[in-house]
Amino acid sequence: MSDSIQETYAPPSTKGPEIVSKKESNILGKDDFMKILMAQLSNQDPLNPMEDKEFVAQMAQFSTLEQMVNINDAIQHLVHTKESGSLVQHSELIGKDVTWLREIEKEGMVIDTEEVEGTIQSVKRDADGNIRLLLQDDRWINSEQLLQVSAPVVNDSAEEEEAE
Repeated sequence: MSDSIQETYAPPSTKGPEIVSKKESNILGKDDFMKILMAQLSNQDPLNPMEDKEFVAQMAQFSTLEQMVNINDAIQHLVHTKESGSLVQHSELIGKDVTWLREIEKEGMVIDTEEVEGTIQSVKRDADGNIRLLLQDDRWINSEQLLQVSAPVVNDSAEEEEAE
């Protein structure tokens, strides 16, 4: 029997260790709950096992937790879909004439309002998720300021020129 030492050489890695950050939270998820339940079941005293009622209650809690997580995911998806749909819906306003409510402020207080007319040039969603509308005078307004939307007024002389 021979004793031999085999050496394997590999150049040092230039890539550093990968750091995987896990979002820290004080909230236990369903995986944490299952780990606790499995640890409890594997460490219980065989002469004094967990009562059926306790086990059923814990399983019901787990089921409730799982359904709450599923509902949360569904609500998040619904909110995202609504936000996307709202932007598409408001894009139909581009080129339309609108009447909107402008607040007149003095020293930071709204003292009066007036109705102003304009034409929508562009639509965007800001960082807060609010729909913003760009008017032909480069003024941004909130969609909540809209009072009336109408088709653009067509000039009669332009129609007569097209007919000729």
